[in-house]
Amino acid sequence: MKFHRRALLSAAAAVPALAAASACGLTAESESGDGPLTGLRIMVPNSPGGGYDTTARSIARIMEDEGIAKAVEVFNLEGAGGTVGLQRTVSEEGNADLAMQMGLGVVGASYTQNSEAKLTGTTPLAKLVEESGAIVVPTASPFQTIDDLVAAWSGDLAGVTAGGGSSPGGPDHLLPMQLAKAVGIDPTQVNYVSYDGGGELLPALLGAKVAFGASGVGEFIDQIEAGQLRVLAVSGAERVDVVPDAPTFAESGIDLEFTNWRGWVAPPGIADADVQKWTDALTAMHESAAWQDELEKQGWTDAFLTGDDFGAFLTEQDATVAATLQELGLA
Repeated sequence: MKFHRRALLSAAAAVPALAAASACGLTAESESGDGPLTGLRIMVPNSPGGGYDTTARSIARIMEDEGIAKAVEVFNLEGAGGTVGLQRTVSEEGNADLAMQMGLGVVGASYTQNSEAKLTGTTPLAKLVEESGAIVVPTASPFQTIDDLVAAWSGDLAGVTAGGGSSPGGPDHLLPMQLAKAVGIDPTQVNYVSYDGGGELLPALLGAKVAFGASGVGEFIDQIEAGQLRVLAVSGAERVDVVPDAPTFAESGIDLEFTNWRGWVAPPGIADADVQKWTDALTAMHESAAWQDELEKQGWTDAFLTGDDFGAFLTEQDATVAATLQELGLA
């Protein structure tokens, strides 16, 4: 993730809390190790219905459908912008059956929530997708364009409230902060309301509890297609196929690009062989036609990265987000 003049950022009901750790490692159906993996548990560190949740459940479903794994358990462990899940992951040292769905939001929350656990203390598995951000409003909103919103926002910082499905430091928070800066609004004066994931942000948007939402394009595809929400602009370099009529910030005369990302990490201290099993499973999933269909359906950009490359990316993201939050007075 880089910050410069263009402000570029590479950027189901919940089940009970995690059961006791198992250090037995990933297992396969057959003795030869050629069968589907079993015993996989995927933690989503925020509420059902958000981007992390959608991503994790899509991957689990494709792994099962493709015979890569079977009976994959996806569960939610909410709290503190994802850092409750992060702390649990770090504390599960040696548990090779567990992975956590995460992304830019958890990086930021680890600082704004003063978490002792950091993503640099986990085992990197894979970066999976990038996603353009979107500025969305309910269809009844008076804002028909991003220019309408900016004009009203500039004149009433307290009244024009931004909502996002991440805590301060996450992508849904950083997007309106960067947008404010790009249009000449002091980011420290933005009235931002944090929700724990897109599942909680949606009713706030539909109920007009916030003036606009900042989120990933894929978060609210169903509501956009149903005519309940309108996308004023997207934050990537290009328009997004699933919302082709929504202009980019650049097309709207706003000098800003912002891209969110998501990936998977495991607890620290797992064996190299188990890291390889996770990597092989995710690689097989990534190469499937079903995953390519899911990318198109969700409006995600393929950003697959594993091993040391993903580890180096995480380290860079951690340092850059920490510096950015310090500039905002949040870390």
